[in-house]
Amino acid sequence: MPMNPPDPVQPRSLRPISRLILGLLVSTAVIIALNHDAPAQPGRDAGKNDPNRPTPVTVASVKQQAMPVWIDALGTVVPRNYVNVMPRVAGLLQSINFREGQPVKVGQLLASIDPRPFRIALEQAQAQMQRDQAQLDGARIDLARYETLLKQDSISAQQVTDQRATVAQLKGTIAADKAAVDNAQLQLSWTRILAPTSGIAGLRQVDAGNMVGTSGAIGGGNSAISGTVASSTPIVTLAQVQPVAVTFTVPQNQLASVIERTRSGASLPVQAWDQRRTAQLGTGKLIAIDNQINSSTGSVTLKSEFANPNLTLYPNQFVNVRLLLNTLNDALVVPTTAVATGAPGSYVYVVNNGKVSLRVVKTGVTNGRSTVVSSGLKLGEQVVTDGLDRLRDGGKIKIVTPLSPGSPPAGQQPHHRPAPGKPA
Repeated sequence: MPMNPPDPVQPRSLRPISRLILGLLVSTAVIIALNHDAPAQPGRDAGKNDPNRPTPVTVASVKQQAMPVWIDALGTVVPRNYVNVMPRVAGLLQSINFREGQPVKVGQLLASIDPRPFRIALEQAQAQMQRDQAQLDGARIDLARYETLLKQDSISAQQVTDQRATVAQLKGTIAADKAAVDNAQLQLSWTRILAPTSGIAGLRQVDAGNMVGTSGAIGGGNSAISGTVASSTPIVTLAQVQPVAVTFTVPQNQLASVIERTRSGASLPVQAWDQRRTAQLGTGKLIAIDNQINSSTGSVTLKSEFANPNLTLYPNQFVNVRLLLNTLNDALVVPTTAVATGAPGSYVYVVNNGKVSLRVVKTGVTNGRSTVVSSGLKLGEQVVTDGLDRLRDGGKIKIVTPLSPGSPPAGQQPHHRPAPGKPA
């Protein structure tokens, strides 16, 4: 009996591949069927690329208001007066009478030098003057007697003349003695070191018990203590910070406007802000303009003064300065976001019956949020503030409500997919 031939055996390696291909074909067929049966979502994709579709934008009206003209600069706080308190006589520093970092008033005792050598020098000068005064008194008495004898023809005229010269010479000696006494008194008074101005005391540079010297002080050549080396180290520094000054630079092309305003007698307000421009530190006024322009930077230095009642401004502090140069009254103003720059220059899109028209404008000063338009617009006209990049001259628009911060821009509202089983 003949036997049937065996079935051909397929390679095992081809079986998984065949199953994978079959599964992909079935999945593709299911997806095509679902997409064919799914209803179109009206309003989502229809007209997405239609050029006649209105572009959603936000608009604002041209307003008329006062517009301040500010000059922004970086400034440095400097003391109104900065004084190095130096000893004016040489001697032993006996005491320190101030507290570091604390305010002092003009005339307040800061330190004292041992006064005993200077008191002795004063007593010596006074004694010398007393001795010369006694000689002058005796010479005057002799002169009076000689003049009486001359009238009686009992003495020669030459002797009277010599006595008059002696009296005059002693008068000069007394004048020199008086100057010596005044100098000794002055030297003695300089042993009390007083504050020459009010301000904040810095850290002391010399401790009590050290020998201090002079550096070119008046009368220093007659110092009562010999062998003391002159020193240029101050005992302390005083910085006057109430009021305090702030210096800043402006470009030379703005100098003419500043000078014109100051010559008219206007007081230009100045504001000082912290480095982040979040807190105003004080309000002052412009007081001086430097007499030359810095040739390397092309700028000029200006100086302002602040009352600084709360010490919010401190020497060598960097601040942001705002100088109010002028105020434009009744200026036409639009939001800065409405102004674009391109081939025609500065331009805006003006709204007219559901369409926009490109209009070239001439802009002026800006404060970041608003910009002055000196020509090209009229009061009350509406301009596009958001969505300018999607507009063209004569294009249709749809005015929408301005979005809150964090919302997507106009024309990019999120699409909400309805939940399964619910109508869209």
